[in-house]
Amino acid sequence: MVSRRDFLKTSTLASSALLLANPLLSFASLDEKSEQELFDVIIVGGSYSGLSAALALGRSLRRVLILDSNEPCNRMATHSHNFLTQDGNPPGGIGKLGKEQVEKYETVFFHLTKVNSVEKQENQTFTVTTDQNKNYASKYVLFATGMKDEMLPIKGYEACWGKSILHCPYCHGYEERHKSTTILANGDVAFHYAMLVSNLTDKLTILTNGTALFKTEQQNILAKNKVQVIQKQIKELNHQNGKVSEIIFQDNTTLFTEAIYSRPPAKQHCDIPEKLGCELTEQGLLKINAKQETTIQGIYSCGDTSSFRSVATAVATGSATGMSINAQLCQNDFMN
Repeated sequence: MVSRRDFLKTSTLASSALLLANPLLSFASLDEKSEQELFDVIIVGGSYSGLSAALALGRSLRRVLILDSNEPCNRMATHSHNFLTQDGNPPGGIGKLGKEQVEKYETVFFHLTKVNSVEKQENQTFTVTTDQNKNYASKYVLFATGMKDEMLPIKGYEACWGKSILHCPYCHGYEERHKSTTILANGDVAFHYAMLVSNLTDKLTILTNGTALFKTEQQNILAKNKVQVIQKQIKELNHQNGKVSEIIFQDNTTLFTEAIYSRPPAKQHCDIPEKLGCELTEQGLLKINAKQETTIQGIYSCGDTSSFRSVATAVATGSATGMSINAQLCQNDFMN
């Protein structure tokens, strides 16, 4: 079994440099002995939710290995909001502080790598294989891998995503209050956005980017609230370093805007749970029970992978999952 001291001694100058460049990169490589160890839990994904779960598990003396590919979905955002004690802080700074706090617990290890596969063995343990051809074993596996947004094929959209194209009025709406705002959506999604965002600004326009799909009742309510609906096809977004200023339509007419709400298609960032047989909800999230366990016994999920997307929710579900897995481990040891 690798000791904390030996683990730290395996640090390299290269990996230390990576840590300084990005707070969620590992500063050390795992000792080769760790490949023979049976961890209590392997956490796939080391951002807010995975770290929160690791904190709860580490405080219960559980041996935990976090495997992270360093691709958090909010890496484009400059600030995070609606998270008590961290409101307005950069996402990277929140992650850095979280990692520093988790690393104080000597039974928790963090390693920068991508997980290629997870296999459930006949003895009900799991083998996790990385892109470095390393195999690690654990009693349970927790996926905290989040969702991956698929950018709309509009010029300038990706450059503005997370900066002036926003997905959540609770996360970023206050900062864009009273501004000229557009909603790039259609049908029920656009209507729901309009209901929420109308509380933040009266300069609101819906861009359906094609034929509007509103029900008659929705059209009447939008008109009553003076929400304009434009059905023109969008050509591109005029922006400066990701801050949008203008919508350019296919007919070359333009619309001034300072913020856009949009919910692009999203899929699981990691498809391994599906390959293992884990079921998805209609929204494409991993289906879980009250204990955060998926439909495959021994595999758990937390954060955006299986719940509402926000930093606060990610941390909360991570903590709950860590406690849930520890309770199961305690039951296994105490009752058998």
